[in-house]
Amino acid sequence: MNQEIIKLRKELHKHPEVSNNEYKTSERIINYVKKFNPDEIIKLGETGVAFAFYGKEKGKTVVFRSELDALPIKEKSGVEYASVNDHIAHSCGHDGHMAILTGLSQKISGNRPARGKVVILFQPAEEVEQGAQDIVENPKFIEIKPDYIFALHNVPGFEKHKIILKNGSFASASKGMTIKLTGKTSHAAEPENGISPADAISKIIKKLHDLRDNKELFKDFVLLTIIHIQLGEISFGTSPGYAELRVTLRTFENEDMKVLTDNCEIIIKEISKAEKLSIEISYSETFPATVNNDECVSIVEESAKQINLDTEYIEKPFKWSEDFAYFTEKYNACYFGLGSGKDQPQLHNPDFDFPDDIIESGINIFYAIYKKTLSDD
Repeated sequence: MNQEIIKLRKELHKHPEVSNNEYKTSERIINYVKKFNPDEIIKLGETGVAFAFYGKEKGKTVVFRSELDALPIKEKSGVEYASVNDHIAHSCGHDGHMAILTGLSQKISGNRPARGKVVILFQPAEEVEQGAQDIVENPKFIEIKPDYIFALHNVPGFEKHKIILKNGSFASASKGMTIKLTGKTSHAAEPENGISPADAISKIIKKLHDLRDNKELFKDFVLLTIIHIQLGEISFGTSPGYAELRVTLRTFENEDMKVLTDNCEIIIKEISKAEKLSIEISYSETFPATVNNDECVSIVEESAKQINLDTEYIEKPFKWSEDFAYFTEKYNACYFGLGSGKDQPQLHNPDFDFPDDIIESGINIFYAIYKKTLSDD
């Protein structure tokens, strides 16, 4: 194992930064990867950065992507390199993903492509969905013109070093729906003189749950989770005139997300109209489903076999979402899992810490993919 890369991982873990604030993280990565003499350093927005290694001849372009951001979670891991930033922690393993790509850069620097181009991409703001979308729309990234894009995520609950694959949808589509209902306040003793959203909230929740359970409407898994309700003010003398309801919508397939969204809006509008309420519906943290390209999945599988890493195909997509979906929408891409241990704490848990012993497997699988994609020109 490369102890310098592990040391970097622990340094990144100790100094986490949340989405769109990864300034020092990005600076650390730049200072480290610069030692490997990339042919070009490409700044992408405020904190995003990519490093390009060019071959002497023209050929294909392969991109490997990692995330930069941490989570607003208070760490309880007990490790000596625990986060020094209060209520911010690398509880998803992005520190490990960055270490893997840094190790890949080191390995490529000693064995540069004969032809084509390899790009090592460090992307901000994965946790809030917007990071990948910003990169995809950035003119400097568009100029890269990737032929292939690959990324991995550590996955607790699977054997260490195992490569987890799936054709088609790998991770769910999701979006946050905010519903604002406006009526009219009144004295609590005279609710008939106002327009309360209370009954509408109750009816909307019931109808949304009925929609979720209507299996005939959908091709596959759907989930609708009520996450927040605000109704009026804490005043026993006032009947409420305003309410907000927040719901997370989640589906395995993009087609089902459209059906779910459209039907939710129909329900909300019909009930609001009947209750004489004005409404506003908005969306945030919108993640399409991450849909893998079949050729890219095969490339990962063949590369894993070449370096004697076990593979496992999952039957259903993961329920969590991933903004790598914005890459899979536009490019030939594959997002795959790297098993991080049967007993590893789950992602986003406060006691999560990326296992250093899988870093080498991550570097090796990416390096095998790099060799395969650029040698097949």
